[in-house]
Amino acid sequence: MNQRQRQKIIPSTWIIAVKQSEGRDYYALYAIDCKRGRRLGWEGWDRLEDLLQFHIPTRRKAGSQKSVSQPAAKIAKKALYLHLDETRYEALEQLFYQPFSKRKWRSFIRESNSM
Repeated sequence: MNQRQRQKIIPSTWIIAVKQSEGRDYYALYAIDCKRGRRLGWEGWDRLEDLLQFHIPTRRKAGSQKSVSQPAAKIAKKALYLHLDETRYEALEQLFYQPFSKRKWRSFIRESNSM
């Protein structure tokens, strides 16, 4: 794998996290690239409709200057939906900012799906 290919992120897992607190839902979208050990996140939606209209920037080729966008509605079909309370959401945020570990991400997803 050359340097440009290592810089490109190709998400293997998409996560739509729904934080439920005080009777309101808060949505965040995460992209995880397990092969390269990278992750991206977009946060800050109060409504799912607004999240689905968001256009996610993607690159056509590794290292290219041209970028295109893809609506989140396309990605939502293959994304994992995690309904989290405040403590589980804080654990997700801490995991997001720690050094990447496939094992930790898999165990977190497995635990969150079983709840």
